[in-house]
Order: sequence, then C-alpha cells, then structure tokens
Amino acid sequence: MAKRSSSLLSLSSFFVPRGGDSLFYLIALLSLLSLLIHRLSLSSVSAAHFEGFDADDDDEVIESSISDLPVRSHPPPSTTLTSLSDHESHHGPPISAVESETQAPPSDLAASKPLQTSFEYWDEDEFEGLPEKTQMPSEADEFTETATEVEKEQVKPKESVKRGLSYYTIEIICVAFLIMFLINYFTGKKENENIALAWATTFATKNSIFEKNFSLLGVGEGDDSPLLLKEGQNVFKFYASGRRFCQGLLATIELKSRHDLVSRLYNMVVPCKDEISFEIYMNDDAMDNVIFAMAKKKAAKSMQKEERDLQRFANMVSPPSNRKWVVEELAAVSESKEVAGDMITDVVLEQVFGEKAFEKFGRNFISMHFSDQYPGSHKKILMFKFAIPDIKHMGDMTRLVALVPYYIDLIGRYKLSSQARSKTEVARNKLAQEVYRELQYARQEELQKKKADRRKILEEAEAKLNAEALRKKEAKERARQLKKSMPKVKMTRAH
Repeated sequence: MAKRSSSLLSLSSFFVPRGGDSLFYLIALLSLLSLLIHRLSLSSVSAAHFEGFDADDDDEVIESSISDLPVRSHPPPSTTLTSLSDHESHHGPPISAVESETQAPPSDLAASKPLQTSFEYWDEDEFEGLPEKTQMPSEADEFTETATEVEKEQVKPKESVKRGLSYYTIEIICVAFLIMFLINYFTGKKENENIALAWATTFATKNSIFEKNFSLLGVGEGDDSPLLLKEGQNVFKFYASGRRFCQGLLATIELKSRHDLVSRLYNMVVPCKDEISFEIYMNDDAMDNVIFAMAKKKAAKSMQKEERDLQRFANMVSPPSNRKWVVEELAAVSESKEVAGDMITDVVLEQVFGEKAFEKFGRNFISMHFSDQYPGSHKKILMFKFAIPDIKHMGDMTRLVALVPYYIDLIGRYKLSSQARSKTEVARNKLAQEVYRELQYARQEELQKKKADRRKILEEAEAKLNAEALRKKEAKERARQLKKSMPKVKMTRAH
C-alpha cells in the first residue's frame, strides 16, 4: 500500500501545478475565455448585416458557428516533478483527469504529441503578421522515405536486367534465323545441283537416250563443254541438236527453291514437285496440221481454256469404244478424232499410258502438247512436261523421256488424210483472215492516231501565233485555194 500511495503521489505531483505556476495557468484560462467571447461577438455582428432573415435562422447560424469551434483540451503536463505540498493546491487539474492519465500506459504517453491550444479555424485576414507554422517531418517519415528510396534502387537493376534480356532475346532470335537461312541456302543449293547432275548423268551422258538420238549435247561445241547451263539456284538448262525433223531441243529443269528457307517452309505446307519441260522446235516442212494435247482431266480442261491454239481449234475427245485408250485419269484434247487416234498408238499405250504401265511408269507424267499454230517465235513445236523423282529413283522416268524422240519421228512422218486436211485447211484459212482483219484494224487505228496527233500539233502551233502571222497564213491559204479553183491554161509555142 505504501508503494502504491507513493506512486500515486508522484503522478499527481506531475500534473498538479506548483505554487508559482498557478498564475500562468489562470492567465491562459482568461485569454481563452476572451478569445471565445470575441469570436461570438464577431459571429453576431456578421449575422446582423443580413436582412430579411428570421430569428430562427440567426439562432441556427450562431449554433453552427459555436459547433465549429474546437474543443479546448487540457494543458500538457509539466515535465518537472513536484513535491507533496504542490499537490495540495486547489488550482490543479481534476482528480478524474489524473486518474485517466495514470491508467494510460507509458507507451501512449511517450507517443502522444503536444496538443495545440490555438484555434484550427480562424480568419486569416484578421490575424495578420503571424508566422506560419511549418510541420517538421518526423523521424518515422524520414525512415519510410529512405526505405522507399532503397527499395526503388533495388528494383531498378532488376527492371534493367529484364529489359536487357528481352532485347537480347530478339537479337538471339534474329541471329539464329540468319544462321539457319545461311545454312539452308548452301545445303539447298547443293541439293538442287545434285538432282540436276543426277538427271544429266542418267539421260545425257554416253550411251544414254539423248546421246543416241542427238549429235550435239550441251551448250558448247567441244567435248569438255558443260551439259547443263545454270540460270538460277533452282533453274538449269539443257540443249541438244543434230537430229532430223527438228531444229533442236531445249530442256528446262525447274526444281524446288530449296535454297530459300521461307520457300522450303511453304513447300512443307503446300507440297510441289521438281519438274522438267522439253521444247522441240520442228522444221516447217516436217510437221503437218496437227494440234493435240493430253494431260490429267483437270489440267486438260484448263489447258483447253488457256492455250490459244487449243481454244481456237481443239476440243475434248471422248474415248472410242472400238479400241484401247488411255487410263481414266488422262484426257485428250485434239482438233479431230483422227489425229487423236493416230497420236495415241498401241506402243505408247503399252509402254506408258496403258492401264498396267501407267501405275508404274506414268506416275511422273504431267502433260504433252503438239501444235503447228503455237503463238510464239516457233509456230511448230512439241512440248512435254514431266515430274522429276528423287536421285535414287531417277531411272523411273526413262520411258517418259523416251517419248521425246519417239514423237519427233512420229510427227515428222505423219500425214493427214485428205478429208481431215480439208477441215484443218478451212479452219486455218479462217484464222488467217481473222488475223489479217485484226492487222488491218490495228493499222487503221495507228494511222488515225497519227493524224490526230498531227492535227493537235498544228492547233497548238496556231494558238501560239500572233494576229499578224495568223492574217498572213489565212491570206496565203486563200491564194492557194483561189489558184486551185482557176481553170488550167495550156501554153503552146508558135512556130
């Protein structure tokens, strides 16, 4: 009990003012009362300036102004310790306040801030010249600011690292794509060259088909001349000449664009084949009136619509019932049934286009087209188009390549019957007349265009002339017309 009473006495002495300080507390209390009275008088004076309001409104204004005033708080406790005699003064705080302070924990006392005795709402115009109070930042705020700055500095390197990795990722992808493109370029180029050389080795070397049927192979005249002429990374040319009924043969090897990475990826989605096309330029006197084409049904229909000679002269040929015909996958387009029957011989059916032979030897066949009215520099031409197998199965197209010399000899010896020739002559004469009319029409259009241009030039020149020159020109034109209208007089010399 003694310890508890001593602690209560010490706390009460902490809040009870000393004898010398009671005067200062009394002066502070009086100053607060005077400020409160002054505030009430100001609010009543300001309310008196408004007219037309009831007394109830004035009471509400006064009550609202009083409610806006801050509540006066107790003065802060003194930091000095007092004796027991100071606690007996009647000017100290009430006992309830002392008990509430004693019940609060010491941590709340330490963390509590000094309360302000001034008003929070006051008229700035009335109190002039007073210094503005600046709130000093506390240590906790400074600590939080330094902590946030440290966290930002720690986050910045991570963000820079992430950005650097993203940029390097794009660069790595670009460099990897470039390396893949270069590797694919050289490997694809070499692969295409190997395919072209394998074809030339199989069909254009010693004791091969073209060596037996043509006297000159390759682009040069010597024995060491190259067989193939490279026009691109996937295009190769082969030339042969020195055979009867024809001027020469030109073979064009068009392979896949294996050297191009994008084309290679596209070919994986949309597959295509390596192709070789033959063009045989026939002599003018070695080919009769023959227009014939054969391909797969869909391709034959498109050829009949797109090719000018087939569109003008030929039609789809239905298979005959009295003889063997090509497989159902193929369709023939010809000027007459006689020509179609003469072009599809029993030898061809047995070797390539028959039911049994086509599955094994005709898989690489695409189309063939014979015409004596082909639009181009060479009118009489034979064309073949085949697919090229891989290097290991290059011999599978031997029978297809053998069709080239076979049809050269067949077309060179072929003669139409008189009835079929008369029909073809009528069609060709009609075409010649149409071509002549088109040439005449084109020539007339060209002459009219020249006259219009000349007339336009004269009109522009007349527009540029002045009035005097125009008058002279008109006089000259009248004299010329007058002279032209006068009768001609023949002068004779008298003897």
